[in-house]
Amino acid sequence: MNQMNEVTHGTFLRAKQQVTVAIELLNWLTDHGISLRDLTQAHLDVWQAGGPTTRRVAEGFLKWAIKTKAAPAGLAIVPHRRGTSPKLAKSGQDEALNRVVHTHGLDARDRAAAILVLVFGQQAENIGRLTWDDVTVTDELVTVQLGTIDIALPDPLDKPWRELAANPGHNLTASHPNTNWVFRGTSPGRHIHPGHLTTRLGRIFSTRAARLGTLHELTKLAPVAIIAETLGYSSTTIERHATDSAAAYAQYVAAVSDSVLHAERGN
Repeated sequence: MNQMNEVTHGTFLRAKQQVTVAIELLNWLTDHGISLRDLTQAHLDVWQAGGPTTRRVAEGFLKWAIKTKAAPAGLAIVPHRRGTSPKLAKSGQDEALNRVVHTHGLDARDRAAAILVLVFGQQAENIGRLTWDDVTVTDELVTVQLGTIDIALPDPLDKPWRELAANPGHNLTASHPNTNWVFRGTSPGRHIHPGHLTTRLGRIFSTRAARLGTLHELTKLAPVAIIAETLGYSSTTIERHATDSAAAYAQYVAAVSDSVLHAERGN
């Protein structure tokens, strides 16, 4: 760019995005106690799968890091073609949600996290970072703040969260004295690793396919701005899934709850 007579606005924005995504990758590695020199393809795959497709822009930084021997050789960003990622169909989402809500053999922590993926399209990284400051549990209501709004979880979606609040797990070990993480990890004072959470939920459904399927369904029912603000996504991300705006977001949550309750009564 220094050799260019004039740097266009588009060129500037692409360069800015490359730097921003590189910083995101380095911050993620730091949060997980991984040095760039110890980066593996498995780490890279988890990071790329856990976020928007713009993470592929880190390819330029990765090539530079490998060339300067700051990162191991042989690492690669998986190329992405828009629209090719599989989405879990609505019927599959309903089936997975009913299993999560009604199968008591599943861990309450897994069931609570699964609800955030299946109903609200949340990423494993964002789920892992939730603290009890983001969750309110009372006799009357359970709410979770995902974006800027507290979202109410109606019955029976609230049941796993009530169980988790009553017994968070890992609180009797030296690893987690008085920790505020909702989803506690095995390392002292740290939340659950997103890759580990994805693996646990993967026994029930594909988290990526479920998340994309949920966002696809949501954009049929509510305006992009409402979904983005409510779920903590950027409007640009939601717009990629948008088709038609029809009903209010609250109607979607109520419909999901009614569907689960109907299945519960049928059982």
